[in-house]
Amino acid sequence: MRDKAMKPHIASTRDWRFILFTGLILVLALVPLLGWVYPYFIMQALCFALFASAFNLLIGHAGLASFGHAMFFGTGGYICAHALKVWAVPPHWAVVFALIATLILGLCVGLIAIRRQGIYFSMTTLALAQMLYFVYLQSPFTHGEDGIQGFSRGHLFGLFDLNQTYVLYYLILLLFFLGHVLIARIIHSPFGDVLQAIGQNETRAQSLGYETARFKALAFVLSAGLAGLAGAMKALVTQTASLSDVHWSMSGDVILMVVMGGMTTFLGPILGGFLFAAMLQYLSVLGQWVIVAQGTIFLACVVMFRQGLIGTLARRLRRSL
Repeated sequence: MRDKAMKPHIASTRDWRFILFTGLILVLALVPLLGWVYPYFIMQALCFALFASAFNLLIGHAGLASFGHAMFFGTGGYICAHALKVWAVPPHWAVVFALIATLILGLCVGLIAIRRQGIYFSMTTLALAQMLYFVYLQSPFTHGEDGIQGFSRGHLFGLFDLNQTYVLYYLILLLFFLGHVLIARIIHSPFGDVLQAIGQNETRAQSLGYETARFKALAFVLSAGLAGLAGAMKALVTQTASLSDVHWSMSGDVILMVVMGGMTTFLGPILGGFLFAAMLQYLSVLGQWVIVAQGTIFLACVVMFRQGLIGTLARRLRRSL
């Protein structure tokens, strides 16, 4: 009886999420036409939001706290930028190459990291990410501290010039939309249900006959690929790929985005990505104090909104209903 009573509530929750996400996409599609916000800021926020959602797929649903997810975000940017500048391929192929490269990297890292649990898993991902950071620091492929910059975005399918702001904006919005459609499909599938079970109690999931290592590895690879896609999007937007996107601090920033927005929620990481982009945009005037301001905001969110902004809001709405 309890399961039957819960089904209408779950369905209505999904409906509201779908309505809100659709409304968000429609509003974002109107932004360039109405001139409400500078398109460059929105594009950067969309990149961070997809990165946060990719990370939330891992930590929020599978219970795997990666401390090195910046390696996939930065690698996606490097591969995309290198493909555009050196290989002179069209932008759609550059994004595909970045996606494939991060999927392979995610598989390699995942097969090593998922052999550990808890803090040992987290520290393994951090160690591997730091190793990759120093490889990129010394590699001529990445141009070291200078990064890859000064490349043309090219023409999408030979028709659309991505050097035009509005064309680039709608491409980034489309990739953001497709990435979140895939994430929603994963979450609301039998595979997503198993990930939830693993995140809540892996031992119990194993007792039910699930090979949890395979599910965790696949979740890690999917999360890595989506993070790489977000990195490729950011490289297209900024026309640069730098070490800052591979640094351990970026792995900390994505945790900040997810916790602020709401872990385990669908819309929380999106809000967290936009809030983080806003902090980068508007707190830069504080100079060296920007880290203190970010830490204060993060602390306030943790103390006042323990389930994140979206998670706390959803809980209060359920109580009122």
